[in-house]
Amino acid sequence: MSAYPEPLIPPGGTAPVPRRIRAMLDDRVVLDTTDAIYLWEFPPYPQYYVPLADVADGVLADTGETKTFEHGVARVHTAGTGKAWVYDDGVAKGRVRFQWDALDSWFEEDEEVFVHPRNPYSRVDAIKSTRHITVSAAGQLLADSTATVIVFETGLPPRYYFPKTSVQLEHLTPSDTVTACPYKGRTSAYWSVPSVPDVAWSYDFPTAPLLPVAGHIAFFNENVDITIDDVPQERPITPFSNPTQRPTDGNVNKP
Repeated sequence: MSAYPEPLIPPGGTAPVPRRIRAMLDDRVVLDTTDAIYLWEFPPYPQYYVPLADVADGVLADTGETKTFEHGVARVHTAGTGKAWVYDDGVAKGRVRFQWDALDSWFEEDEEVFVHPRNPYSRVDAIKSTRHITVSAAGQLLADSTATVIVFETGLPPRYYFPKTSVQLEHLTPSDTVTACPYKGRTSAYWSVPSVPDVAWSYDFPTAPLLPVAGHIAFFNENVDITIDDVPQERPITPFSNPTQRPTDGNVNKP
C-alpha cells in the first residue's frame, strides 16, 4: 500500500470539465469551449478532449493517418507546432485532443495553466510544519530545518520545502533546467549534486494557493535520504525515481 493517496480515476475514465477552456496560437484564440471533457490517458493526469466545433478553422490539418488508442481510433492531424487527434467514435466521438505544446498557451477561465490540465480530483495543500526534517545525499547533509512547508499532492509523495537559509547551497550546483506545474507554476531554479542531476528546485513566484513555498527549496524524495524527527524515511518509488527518465509531455517534469 502506498504511503500517500493514489489517483482516483483509472486510464480511460472521463468527467465533464465545468470550466471554460481556451487556447492560443500565434497571439489569437483558436479554441474556446465550455463543453470539454477530461479523459485520463494515464494516472494521475487527465487531458482535455474538446468538441471539434469549438476549434477555429484552419488550425487542424489532416495527415491521412490514423492511430489506435485504448479509448478509440483517432485521425492524426498537425496543429500548430505539434499534433492533434480527432475521434469519430468511442467516448471521445466528435472531439479532438491536442498535444499540449502544439498550442502556445492554455487557460482555465482567465488563468493560464501549464503542462497539463489540473486534475479535478487532486488536492495540493501547502502546510507549515515544525517537524525536524533533514535531507542528505551520499552521506552529505544538504538541508536541516524545523520550519519547512510540506506540500501534499494527491498521487505524489509529500514534498518538503526548506527555507533557503536551511539549505547547504555550497553543496548544490545550479542547473539551467526549468519545469512547470499546473498547480504551482514555473520553477525559478534547479540544483544538482554529484550523485543526482536536478535533485532540488524552487519556485520564487508560485501560484496563489502555493505562496507559502515561495523562495523555499525542495528535493526529490526518490533520490535523497530524508529523516523526520530523527526517523529515516523510505525512498518512494514513483515515475520520478530515475532522474534521467522523469516523465515529460511538453515538460511534465512537475515536482
